[in-house]
Amino acid sequence: MVPTTNENLIIPIDRKSLESIADWFDQQKNRFYPLGWTYVKTQRQMEELFYRSIMKVHKELHRLKGETDFESWVTSIFIHICREFTTDISLLASEENNPHNDLFQALDQLNMEEKEALVLTYVSGFPYEKAAHLLQVSIEKLKELLFSGIQSLRKELGYGSTFHGCKEYQKDYTSYLDRTMERSKKIEFEIHVYHCQNCQEDLGTFQDVRIYLTEQSKELPIPTGFMKNIKARLAEEEKKRRQKIKKRNKWVFIFAVVCTLIIGIGFFTGTFAKLYYTWTVEDQELLPYLQHDFGEMLNLEAESNGVKVKIKSAISDEFQTLIFYEIEDTEADNQYAIMFGDGVIVENEFDLMNTEAYPVYYPPDLESAINKEKKNVYHGKMGLFPIREDNGTIKLVITQLMKLNDASSNPDEVYDGNYKTGEWEFEIPVKKLPTKQFALVEKIEVEGVPMRFDKLIIAPTATILQYSINAIQPEKNLSGITFDNLVVNNKRVNADLYGFTFIDAEDDKGWMTYQAHFKPIFGEKPKEVKIQLKEAFLTVGDQKIVELDPSQNYPQTFEYAGSTITIEKVEIGNPSKVVISDDNIENRTYETLNLGINGDENIEMGMKNDSVIVDKNGNKYDPIDDLVKYEEIEQPRYFVTKYDISLQSDKAGEEVVPKRLEIYGYNTTKYLNNVVKISLD
Repeated sequence: MVPTTNENLIIPIDRKSLESIADWFDQQKNRFYPLGWTYVKTQRQMEELFYRSIMKVHKELHRLKGETDFESWVTSIFIHICREFTTDISLLASEENNPHNDLFQALDQLNMEEKEALVLTYVSGFPYEKAAHLLQVSIEKLKELLFSGIQSLRKELGYGSTFHGCKEYQKDYTSYLDRTMERSKKIEFEIHVYHCQNCQEDLGTFQDVRIYLTEQSKELPIPTGFMKNIKARLAEEEKKRRQKIKKRNKWVFIFAVVCTLIIGIGFFTGTFAKLYYTWTVEDQELLPYLQHDFGEMLNLEAESNGVKVKIKSAISDEFQTLIFYEIEDTEADNQYAIMFGDGVIVENEFDLMNTEAYPVYYPPDLESAINKEKKNVYHGKMGLFPIREDNGTIKLVITQLMKLNDASSNPDEVYDGNYKTGEWEFEIPVKKLPTKQFALVEKIEVEGVPMRFDKLIIAPTATILQYSINAIQPEKNLSGITFDNLVVNNKRVNADLYGFTFIDAEDDKGWMTYQAHFKPIFGEKPKEVKIQLKEAFLTVGDQKIVELDPSQNYPQTFEYAGSTITIEKVEIGNPSKVVISDDNIENRTYETLNLGINGDENIEMGMKNDSVIVDKNGNKYDPIDDLVKYEEIEQPRYFVTKYDISLQSDKAGEEVVPKRLEIYGYNTTKYLNNVVKISLD
């Protein structure tokens, strides 16, 4: 029995009609119905399978190329949805299983590759070429799957678990029964089988199982009214769609009248785009980008495993590519976010993008108004690397989404810890937008350390302040600084908590250059800039050496930077231990110490710390145990109260004798109220 194509499958179809696609499935249900039972367990699931397949074919028809075989294309969609069913636990467990006939109960025991090969070839009757194409394997691999599948199936049907014939002839069973074996080889094969009892028995059972597959599938009854139920559901869906169109057309007329009144004004004043997007875009973060012509609505959609992902827009400049997206769970009240690098890749990243840039991380925002509207929809944004050329197409592939936490259950954890897997693919057109740079000539001192402001960069996705810090101060260094906000032409933008970049400025000796990111500014050329400083992180050089003697009694104390520090213990062992502490943090100058232990040997030093966070009002927080968001604490300072130091020799078995505690200096934080005003006129 050679699988052949059913000529009745080639049917003209109106590619715009949902009804005609349903009619096509109705005519081919004898082929798809047995195939569906390979994956689903109940009649309700079977109806859902046909319904989803018809809807998917209708939705994707515009992608079908003229030279593509329609039957194979539809079958590939049908199989893809079938496979989604096997991973959808909630759907499979939604009701008790209806009993299959013996064939499908036996097929359920096979692995998926063997089962699909057998059903496509012997139940649905696809030729080897089409079956192999649908399974994305070679014809040789398909025949291997057919042989191993029949071998597994014969065990389930009671024919025995293995073939006992000669292995060198087993691969020819399929070709011989299909009558495709060349004459000389056929004669040789028949002579061998005639003299080999085991091969005779194997060939007979092999043929019996193939015939059994075909005959049993024909006995699978299709319930009366099966397609009628599906068509009724499709008709209801079409009715709703037409009602929406009718309602929309009513508003289109009103909209056209209004546009007639304002369009003349709009085109000459530049306000039309702003008004249009104000009416049509609900995402308030995306809205200003569109109003200032920094991007356009793309609305690229992909759906997998019951979740629909929409790429709403993409804005790219020299610093990053900002992707605005929307994720809808069509089956449950869940919200999901995209995390770049975690199940999200850009296939052409190295060809298209500047991977040396530092795109900004945008944490999920469940508190925004738009994300509180629906429990199954999340609107977010994601930063990717910028593109190198003026334009390009990003090939984005998403294989998993991060499930967001229900804020009512645990407000301190954004991520649920679970994922939604699937396959969402997009080709996103992007155009790199220009940036504007404005020189700043302003020098100040922060806690005695020179600092200068170099330039203001206004890009579509961010406002960037470039500044430099003098790094060759002998006693005190400004190891870092943060900003609260930036005011440009009386427009205030807050600093981005996650936007900070070090710039390698080799030609500017003695100065370290950085960039701080703020929210984007939309508007006219800047005339005045006001910079609100927030925190200064200082490293102070203040050396002190304290001699250690393990033979003495401890604890002992010493004075440093206005504080009394206790040496609690000095012990020799493997490892040796030195413990120092300072619990009195009130008015303490330093927050952490830069220290080391010196001995005669080459040693490895490990350290464990106890610490506490203290806010502006003196309230204390345990950084480990307290579920407190650090960014919500007012002017937090991080104090280390205990250093538990372990010392181990790099020579096995040798003990380290601690000789000296060396303190090189300390770190501290100063909160600032400085506002720096710079005129750009």
